[in-house]
Amino acid sequence: MAEVKLVLGSKTGKSYQAVSNLDSFLNKKIGDKLTNLEGFSGYEFEIKGGSDTSGFPMRRDIEGPGRRKPLLTSGAGVKIENRGEKRRKTIRGNTISLDTAQINLKVLTEGKKSLEEMFGKKEAVPAQVKE
Repeated sequence: MAEVKLVLGSKTGKSYQAVSNLDSFLNKKIGDKLTNLEGFSGYEFEIKGGSDTSGFPMRRDIEGPGRRKPLLTSGAGVKIENRGEKRRKTIRGNTISLDTAQINLKVLTEGKKSLEEMFGKKEAVPAQVKE
């Protein structure tokens, strides 16, 4: 039973990390929507990307789970400094496999409890002092 790190991006702009079982994500692609994620009742997520065990990023436009070395001009995994420059970079395809180490998820619909409450990061509101 392999584990994968989840990075959950909330609507407030904060991100939270969780660990989950990889089996429920196998053969899903970037752009797929997830509704029944364990521990997140009422939430709907969209897969936005990820990386493999060696740190190579996933790209939406490359089909399959394997690594490829395409000639790239922009996007995930590429930093172009000169105009018109192209680089051949190693990247991972858009399908989640056993080699996936991290999955980036975007929150589409929030549940009853906020992510701040679930992860214990909610800041305490100071009590009003009566004069």
